[in-house]
Amino acid sequence: MKETAAVILAAGKGTRMKSALPKILHPLCGKPLISYSLDVVRELEIKKVFIVVNPDEIPKETFGEEVILVEQKEQLGTGHALQQVLPHLDAFEGDILVLSGDMPLLTAVDLNALIKKHRAKNSSLTVLSAVVPWETDFGRIIRNFSGSLLKIVEVRDASPEELKIQELNLGSYCFEAEFLRQYLPLISSNNAQNEFYLTEVIQLATQDGIAVEVLPCQDPNSSRGVNSRAELARVSEILRSKICNHWMKEGVSLVDPLTTYIDATVLIGKDTTILPGALLEGTTRIGERCTIGPSSRIKDSFIGDDVAIQYSVLLETNVGDSASIGPFAYLRPGTVLGKKVRVGDFVEIKSSRIDDGSKVPHLSYIGDAVIGKNVNIGAGTITCNYDGVRKNQTEIADDASIGSNTNLVAPVRVGRGSKTGAGSVILADVPDYSLAAGVPAKIKKQLKPETKD
Repeated sequence: MKETAAVILAAGKGTRMKSALPKILHPLCGKPLISYSLDVVRELEIKKVFIVVNPDEIPKETFGEEVILVEQKEQLGTGHALQQVLPHLDAFEGDILVLSGDMPLLTAVDLNALIKKHRAKNSSLTVLSAVVPWETDFGRIIRNFSGSLLKIVEVRDASPEELKIQELNLGSYCFEAEFLRQYLPLISSNNAQNEFYLTEVIQLATQDGIAVEVLPCQDPNSSRGVNSRAELARVSEILRSKICNHWMKEGVSLVDPLTTYIDATVLIGKDTTILPGALLEGTTRIGERCTIGPSSRIKDSFIGDDVAIQYSVLLETNVGDSASIGPFAYLRPGTVLGKKVRVGDFVEIKSSRIDDGSKVPHLSYIGDAVIGKNVNIGAGTITCNYDGVRKNQTEIADDASIGSNTNLVAPVRVGRGSKTGAGSVILADVPDYSLAAGVPAKIKKQLKPETKD
């Protein structure tokens, strides 16, 4: 079987995005726009992959070593972009799949069908098209009276009659390598944009009597490209719908998929319910039988099984099984919650570990703390972790109970089984099984360890 190489054209300036960020790096459902083209190429198991980039916008370090970056220093059109790749394919004898980096809805199914038809017909060039009912600025497929492809006309060069044609060129092609080496150097920039159009090779081929094959794709939405923020939002809506449908097929309940936002990088366990307004981002992993939402944002976090989260924000947080969070909790990066931990309303936690069975029910700030098992944190408790120079740690040992409105001035430790009185300011360590109260707090008495039958 012939080898296939892939070329992703991604050097366009993306001026309609009106952004300092290159178009192909704009986020789409948790991943850069161009990553969808790369994912499709990986799914097709193509090993030789080239990306044509503008070196002024995209640093070479962006994509790692699995792809070969080719620079297009002057943006002179798609044909010129592919010409920059040809020197890297001098000895290549297989087929060359060419894609655009701003077409995230193209599927491996469509592109695999394109390659198969190209080989079945022993074609020099096969074009992927789509028939759509909406207006678009994509080039039009022009066929002759017998239905064969005659040429592709770009929008700026098209006549009013040609613009009425609904079959579009999607910028995805399969070329026989030798054909490309022969015809690509022959294209000119004699057009409305003074650019070297890759599509001109089609007209050159048909003039020489070489048949060019066309394969219409199955889903018209595959033709949705991204040239503006409005188009990015439209594509995001389509992709989110696909993501939601995928998870519902996998046993996840989405109460309202239209108001549920799940990144392509998120994983969710079966029998979990996602309520309206949930936003699941990044590398988030959610276990089984959880209830997420309503109106919760979870980013780059691990959520165990049987967890309930409502009206809360979790960033880079690790949550153990059977924990309960919210409403209106804010868990910042570095938070680790053990099993059956309860975090209630208006609680903020940052860079802290709270072990199994402990509770922070409401109105507290816990920062840079280590809290043991079965600890109860009273309402209004604050770990005063910043001394004006550095962040300091608070440690609260197992079975301790912190009274309401306690201020723990770090670095400080509250011992095992100890208690603090309401409104206390803890400036010094509290020994195990002690009661500390007052401003500043003093040890009032020793407590007897509780015995468990």
